[in-house]
Amino acid sequence: MSRRCELTGKGPMSGNNVSHANNKTRRRFLPNLNDVSLRSEALGRTIKLKISASALRSVDHRGGLDKFLAKAKDIELSDNALKVKKEIAKLQAVQA
Repeated sequence: MSRRCELTGKGPMSGNNVSHANNKTRRRFLPNLNDVSLRSEALGRTIKLKISASALRSVDHRGGLDKFLAKAKDIELSDNALKVKKEIAKLQAVQA
């Protein structure tokens, strides 16, 4: 599995290690990914995702996984997260 956040699409970046002698060698900056289980209020179950620490703070700030996914762009989401988003949207359309 790639080192990519399932909610925000954040992935590795590249840059340089710079020594005291100013020698430059290429390196990768990896995102701070965590395996978390987030609870969906609409579905009434937990969903396991591999997301970055900043995405976890964003989910908290928006008021939960359901509200975060409602505003998230489909392009940034992983296949798993997109499937959950569509399940939530379908359930909310039936209830309305």
